[in-house]
Amino acid sequence: MTTIRPGRAALHVFIIAGCLIMVYPLLWMLSSSFKFNTEIFSNTTLWINDFTIDNYIQGWKGVSGVTFGTFFLNTFYIVGMSIIGTLLSCSMAAYAFARLNFTMKKALFAIMLVTLMLPFHVTVIPQYIVFNKLGWIDTTLPLILPKFFAVEGFFIFLIVQFIRSLPRELDQAAEIDGCGPIMKYIYLIMPLAMPALVTSMIFTFIWTWNDFFSQLLYLSTLSKYTVALGLRMFTDSTGQNSWGAMFAMSLLSLVPLFAVFIFFQRYLIEGIASGGIKG
Repeated sequence: MTTIRPGRAALHVFIIAGCLIMVYPLLWMLSSSFKFNTEIFSNTTLWINDFTIDNYIQGWKGVSGVTFGTFFLNTFYIVGMSIIGTLLSCSMAAYAFARLNFTMKKALFAIMLVTLMLPFHVTVIPQYIVFNKLGWIDTTLPLILPKFFAVEGFFIFLIVQFIRSLPRELDQAAEIDGCGPIMKYIYLIMPLAMPALVTSMIFTFIWTWNDFFSQLLYLSTLSKYTVALGLRMFTDSTGQNSWGAMFAMSLLSLVPLFAVFIFFQRYLIEGIASGGIKG
C-alpha cells in the first residue's frame, strides 16, 4: 500500500482549494440563474430556496422583440467569417515569410512584429474615421473584412514559427514532383501546419466571441447585436435589472467556448508547443 507524504498531500489540498475558489463565481452564477431576482443577492450561497427556469425563458425572449437566438446567430456569423478570413490571410502571409524569398522580406517581417506591440486603442480612432467615410458603420464589415487582410500579427508569427519547424527536404521533394509555390502551400504546408491553424482558429473564436468594445463601437441596431451586446441589454441606468436572465444567458454564452476548447484542446497544446520551435 502506497503512502502519501504529508507535504505532497498538503500541496494537493492547496491546489484543490485554489481550484474551488476560482470556480466558485461560475458555480454561483449557475445557481443564481435558477433563482428569482429577489433571492439572488439576498441569498449569496449556492443553495436555491425557490427553483425556477423562468430566467432562461425570459432571457431567451430577449429585449424589444429581438430574441437572444438572433444575438447568437449574429455572433456565430461574425465569428465564422473572422475565422475564415484569419486562417486564409494569415496562413498565406506566414507561408510567404517562412518559405518564399522576396524584396524587403526581413524588413516587412520586422514591421509585422512591431504591430504586435502596438496597443489596439491607438488605431481605434483612425479606423473608425475610415470605416465611417466608407459608410460601414452599423454593419458587420468593420468586424469581418479586416480579417481577410492579415491584420492579426500574432497568428502570422505563430504559423511562421510552425512552418519553419518543417524540414526543407519536404519542399525539395514537392518541387521534384512538379509543385510550384501555390501547390506546395495547398497540398504540403497547410496539411502539416494543421495544429497551428487550429490554434489560430481557437484563439480567433474566443477573442471574437468575447469582443465587446469593437462590436459596441460599430453596431447600433438592436437586430444586429451580438451576444456580448445582448447581455448588456439586461441592465440599464434606471435600476431595472434582470439579473437572473442575464446570468442564464451568460451561462449559455459560455457553452460554445467550453465546447471549442474541449474538442480542440489537443491541437491547441500541440500548436502552441510546436509554434515556439524554429527549425
